Amino acid sequence: MIAMNAEQVHECLTDAGCDKSWIARFDAGGPREQMRLLSEYRRLLLNRIHAEQKKLDCLDYLVWTVRSNAIHE
Repeated sequence: MIAMNAEQVHECLTDAGCDKSWIARFDAGGPREQMRLLSEYRRLLLNRIHAEQKKLDCLDYLVWTVRSNAIHE
């Protein structure tokens, strides 16, 4: 496995959407705390994805409904 330096880790965390205060908490923690924080943040992002997917599903259903009604008119 290739090791990452602190700058690379910070860039990755920033790209993932972590703010400076979150990154500071990450830096202050040991390996167990860092893993806990990463797992927690991953779960948060996944929940956001699921919420957005639900919205997309609703819109897709609406598009399908409108399109179906237009065909039958």
